[in-house]
Amino acid sequence: MGKSKKTFRKSKRSFHRRLPQIGSGDQIHYRNMSLISRFISEQGKILSRRVNRLTLKQQRFITIAIKQARILSLLPFHNNDKPLDKAPRKIKRNRHTPQLIRNSKRNSSPD
Repeated sequence: MGKSKKTFRKSKRSFHRRLPQIGSGDQIHYRNMSLISRFISEQGKILSRRVNRLTLKQQRFITIAIKQARILSLLPFHNNDKPLDKAPRKIKRNRHTPQLIRNSKRNSSPD
């Protein structure tokens, strides 16, 4: 019973919320490519709300505008400029193939 209770203290850093990137005069529209292109990654993906520092309503409008621009071919669905850095896939072998090869070798005569 001689254990002392430790108090857990939170750091007293002030939480500073940054202002959204969209100004009051900017109109969220599918034709406003200078605005929309700021919210798309290099791979062509829509960036998250946390990364964008947008409100929920602004993020919804940005997402809708990006999708409309993609449908109207103003934006690509994905960016193929960079090659994928994935390892090559192994070839999946059919479980019956080795058996067929073995049987065909047995049936063939070396005449």
